[in-house]
Amino acid sequence: MEQNQINFANILEELRDTARVQGNMLRSEQISEAFGQWQLDDDKLALIHEYFRSHHIGIDEPGDTEDNLSGDDVNFLEMYLQELRECPPVSDGEKRAVIMSALAGDSDAQAKLVEIFLPQVVEISKLYAGQGVFVEDLIGEGNVAAATAVTMLECVDGIDEVEGFIGRMIMDAMEELISEDSDNRQIDENVLDRVNEVNDKARELYDTLLRKVTVKEVADELGITEEEVREAVNFSADTIAYIEAAGSGK
Repeated sequence: MEQNQINFANILEELRDTARVQGNMLRSEQISEAFGQWQLDDDKLALIHEYFRSHHIGIDEPGDTEDNLSGDDVNFLEMYLQELRECPPVSDGEKRAVIMSALAGDSDAQAKLVEIFLPQVVEISKLYAGQGVFVEDLIGEGNVAAATAVTMLECVDGIDEVEGFIGRMIMDAMEELISEDSDNRQIDENVLDRVNEVNDKARELYDTLLRKVTVKEVADELGITEEEVREAVNFSADTIAYIEAAGSGK
């Protein structure tokens, strides 16, 4: 049962990755085929469809990614897209020629290929919006990834694989940025929890003893080290008034 749940979750994640590559959409047949081993009825498939729509992924048509954008994101995109509109349009034939030259190691073609991908970076950034990172930062990271990808085209099997390779590197870079941001926010939350914990315990002891308490007393009560108490006081910018000489190391 547990293994089936893991497989089911893995398929959902794989389909979400597929949707990003396909312009934020999935075909009904793709979903049915992916979950074919479960022989799901129409009601269960409808629930899966609703799951993807709740993640702004369209079924048989592109999903609406604009709902993910904050006001700051919208304002930035308006200005940024206006700048991109000044770049001359490139036909499919011209793009293919640029890709061929970039594959051959032409640095000018590689730079042009990055320019061609700038609008796609914007579209990919919308798929990752609303996950704690500003679209401006996502685009910046995506542009750097595109610039790196065009110098690594020797890893690609052929011309038809280039766009997918660059797109995947852009998505990987944005996902890593979101993951790092999430980790940092978790660290911040943990630090804040520790500060509140130390403050509450110090105040409790202060009310009982009717005097400022020592770092050791707080540490002993909480079952943590004296250094952890000092770190909490430092992170609080010394706003914990119930502890004496917390930063002295004594």
